[in-house]
Amino acid sequence: MKVAVIYPEVLDMARYREMRKEFPPFGALYIAASIEAAGHDVSIIKLNPFNLHPDLSAFEAVAFSISASATFNMFLECRQYSNFHTSALLMAGGVHANLFPEQTLIDLDVDIVGIGEGEDTVIEILRHSDTRDFSKISGVCFRKNDTIYKTPARQIEKNIDRFLYPARHLIPIDDFVMSNRMSNTNIKMTHIMPGRGCPFPCRYCASAQTKVQYRSGGNLRQELLMLRENYSIDGFAVVGNDFILSKSNVYDICAEIESLNLSWATLSRVDRVDKDILTKMKSSGCFEIEFGVESGSQQILDAMDKRATVDQVINALRLTYESGIKNKVFLVHGYPGENMQTVAETIALLDKVGDWIERVSLFRFVPLPGTHVYKNAAQFGIRGTDADKNWDGDWGKYHIHHNHHHWWGSDKDFENLNHSFNELQAYVEQRWPSKYDRNILPEDRWQNQRQQLVKSDKFLRGHFKIENLIPDQRKMIWGK
Repeated sequence: MKVAVIYPEVLDMARYREMRKEFPPFGALYIAASIEAAGHDVSIIKLNPFNLHPDLSAFEAVAFSISASATFNMFLECRQYSNFHTSALLMAGGVHANLFPEQTLIDLDVDIVGIGEGEDTVIEILRHSDTRDFSKISGVCFRKNDTIYKTPARQIEKNIDRFLYPARHLIPIDDFVMSNRMSNTNIKMTHIMPGRGCPFPCRYCASAQTKVQYRSGGNLRQELLMLRENYSIDGFAVVGNDFILSKSNVYDICAEIESLNLSWATLSRVDRVDKDILTKMKSSGCFEIEFGVESGSQQILDAMDKRATVDQVINALRLTYESGIKNKVFLVHGYPGENMQTVAETIALLDKVGDWIERVSLFRFVPLPGTHVYKNAAQFGIRGTDADKNWDGDWGKYHIHHNHHHWWGSDKDFENLNHSFNELQAYVEQRWPSKYDRNILPEDRWQNQRQQLVKSDKFLRGHFKIENLIPDQRKMIWGK
C-alpha cells in the first residue's frame, strides 16, 4: 500500500525563523518507520504555508501527523483543497489529535483518529483499510453517521526499545543533521529522543503523557552508532521532556555512550541534578544542560505548580557550572499574575547567577491547548480559547515564539505586561545576546498567512453523540 505521512513546518514560528532549522518531526518519523517495516511504500511530505495543497491522489492511505495545535488549520487547508484518491484511507494523529480527537475527526473529515502512542495503532488501522471496521482497535476514534465512537485507551508500551529508530532516511539530510544548533559551536549534530512522557504537573506545559517511558542505554548507543556511521555526526541534543527523571536510566545511558566521544546537550528540571550525576554526564560528553527555570519569582513558580524553588534554581546552576557543563536557562514571561514586581525578582535572580549562565531563551506565556491553564481558561481569565462563544476557529495563534497576544487581564494589565517584558528582554539581550540579531530576522509572514486558512468550526457547530465503545457493542455498530 502506498502511504503518505504528512507533517507541518512553519519556520516563521521558530525562534530564528528561516535562519535556523528546528528539530526534525519525530512523530512522523516514528510512525513512518513502523509503516515501512510492515511492508508498505511510505513517503513523508512536508506541509508548509507555501505548499498546502499537495497532490495526494497516488496514495491509498494518508496519515496526518499534527505535531502542534498551532498547525491544525494548515491541515484543514490541505484536506479541503488537496487531491486525494477517491477511496484513500485518511488517518490523523499527533499532539493535537490526542488532545482533541473528536474535533480532529470532524473538522479534518478523516476516517479515523489515533489517540496516544501510534506505532502499533497505525499498523492495525492499515490492516482494516478494506473493511473500515476499526471497532476492535484500541486507542482510536471514528464516526458512523452522527455518532462518534471512542475505543478503550491503548496501553502504553513498557518496552520502547522495541520501536524502530525514526525513519530519517525518508527526509532530506539537512532537515535532521545540523551544525548551528549546539550552543555557540558549529558541531555537526542531530537530535534524539531517549524517552517519552513527564510526571510533573506544570500548568503552562502541554505534555499530555504523565507516564514516563525510558529507552535503555544500549538501545540509545546503537542509534548513535548508526547516526555516526551514516551521517558522521559529532554530537547530539536531547528532544522531549526532562532527561533526568530516572537517575539509574541516566547512569545507564552515560555508561553506554561514554566511549563514543560525542558532545551532547540535554534538558532538566532544577531539582533533578546533583554533583554525582553531573560528574557522570560530563565524563560521557555532556557539555550543556538546558534548565526550565521559568521565573525568579517564587510566587510565579508556585502559581505555575512548578514544584521547584528559587533556591533550587541557584543550587542547580552553581553545581552544573562547577562540574564544567554549560548552563542554558529557559524563562517564561507573562504567566497569569505576572507583574512588575515578579519580573524584578526574575532580573534579581539573573543578576545573582548570571556568571554561571551561558545562554538564555526568553518566551512569552501562551495558553497552549492541553495545558491546565487552557482547560481552566475561565479560572485564569484566559480569552480566545475554543471554549469562548466567539471562538474564531484559528489555532494558529498558539505558538511559543514571536507571540504578542493579549491573553489575560485588563488593557492596563496588558500594557504593564508589555512594559515588563520589554524590560526583561532588554536585560537578557544585553547580557546574553541572541545568536542572530532580532533586527535582521526575516519578516514574520505567519501572522497574515494563518488568517487566510480554513477555520476549525464544524465540530463546535454540529450536534454529535459521543460514545465510549466497549467490546460487546461491536455487533450493534457493525452488524458483525
